[in-house]
Amino acid sequence: MSTVATFLLSALPLIAGWAVHVWWLRARLHTARRDPLTGLRTRDGFTRRATVLLKDPRAVVVLADVDRFKQINDTHGHGAGDALLKATADRLAHHVGPSGVVGRLGGDEFAAVVIDDHGTAGDLLAVLHGVLARPIEGQDPAVHTTVSLGWVRSADFPADDLSGLLRRSDEAMYAAKQARAGMRRAGLGRLFATVTGRRAGRTGARTAAPVVGVAA
Repeated sequence: MSTVATFLLSALPLIAGWAVHVWWLRARLHTARRDPLTGLRTRDGFTRRATVLLKDPRAVVVLADVDRFKQINDTHGHGAGDALLKATADRLAHHVGPSGVVGRLGGDEFAAVVIDDHGTAGDLLAVLHGVLARPIEGQDPAVHTTVSLGWVRSADFPADDLSGLLRRSDEAMYAAKQARAGMRRAGLGRLFATVTGRRAGRTGARTAAPVVGVAA
């Protein structure tokens, strides 16, 4: 047997071990970027994919927040709350599809980036809003609620990065929640419902009145 063949044979265990180690590291990284309850990407995983998608001028950023979530938890228990979050995540992921990305930012707050091929994001999100309000299969019919949506076209604010677009979507979503309007689009007219954005003192909140509008 040649020296080269002998070397390769002796190196096989090391190569195999390294391949297994790399696979293990990738699996751990994938798990770390997935929310254990919903299976959606965590904030970090969402940010990485969303940043890539925002290079497409057709990108739309959506923020979704479950209405009355604390009330569901307090009344029906955390198991019912978890089921509601899981159903919301599944419906969002199905609606957004493989061309976009959905993530759970924390608690009952979700974010998505959708590629709007036909300029009909408003219509598609109106359908999604109805889907998200459906009762959960296998659960008490009382365990359901609506989800407030705020959204923005990235092309309307070309100078904004993902953080800025999420902030605008967040402000629009909060305005929708306050008005019980279901959904709002940032960038159409002005609504002086808040001054600093969704939460007082929130990082990145603007000091001027938020620019939000109707769900068009």
